[in-house]
Amino acid sequence: MITSAQNPRVRQIALLMEKSRKRREEGIFVIEGIRELNIALQSGYSISELYYCPAILRNPFSVLPLKQNSFPVEELDPRIYDKLAYRGTTEGIVALMHSRDLSPEQIPLKENPLIIVLESVEKPGNLGAVLRTADAVAADAVLVCDPLTDIYNPNIIRASLGCLFSVPTIPCSSETACAWLSSRHIGIVAANCQSDRLYHQADYSGPIAVVMGTEDKGLSPFWRTRADLNIKIPMRGRIDSLNVSVATAVLCFEIVRQRNK
Repeated sequence: MITSAQNPRVRQIALLMEKSRKRREEGIFVIEGIRELNIALQSGYSISELYYCPAILRNPFSVLPLKQNSFPVEELDPRIYDKLAYRGTTEGIVALMHSRDLSPEQIPLKENPLIIVLESVEKPGNLGAVLRTADAVAADAVLVCDPLTDIYNPNIIRASLGCLFSVPTIPCSSETACAWLSSRHIGIVAANCQSDRLYHQADYSGPIAVVMGTEDKGLSPFWRTRADLNIKIPMRGRIDSLNVSVATAVLCFEIVRQRNK
């Protein structure tokens, strides 16, 4: 059992949780929690190292769909687990996972795809909430364009409840995303508060990519000028925009409503 905070493995976990550069260099990130880890495994991610606190979770193999144990498994003292875990003594399991480097070309598209595109998203909580919406509407993918945060940030994994793994989430440039959408004949719908077209007045029956910007700056001219359609959500109060995750949910569920008529 690991009992010291100075243990090299404990220090490695802490660095991977804190430093995006460390995650990129090693191709490893950290997952905490049974639900999140199960979703990742079911989505094709693989474990590098597994750590658990037997005072909380007696046997990790009883709750995880592990076909083989070809990775190191270590026990953690409760005090060490408390220092590492975001959620305290909730589930007692932490894993180091191999990251995946996907490109848009690897996305398996349905016959009538729905793609969510986020431009320069910065707050991990917002990205995590958008990923939950993406999972709820069965979106084909989320393209994170010109990202200002690492998609394997522990706060994103936590905020997404593991939906980072259930929906293909791909960081790329806006140019790459736009070219790929065009090559797949996917219409670009841009959320733009300067538009005259209300979101519920548009036709979303065909292949659609919903492009969202940040609350403070909105979408850049790159996306506004390349969109096949600019739409807006009407605002009746004093503010002129919604949180990006809320706005994404409003638009995506309108698309689902129209398609399920």
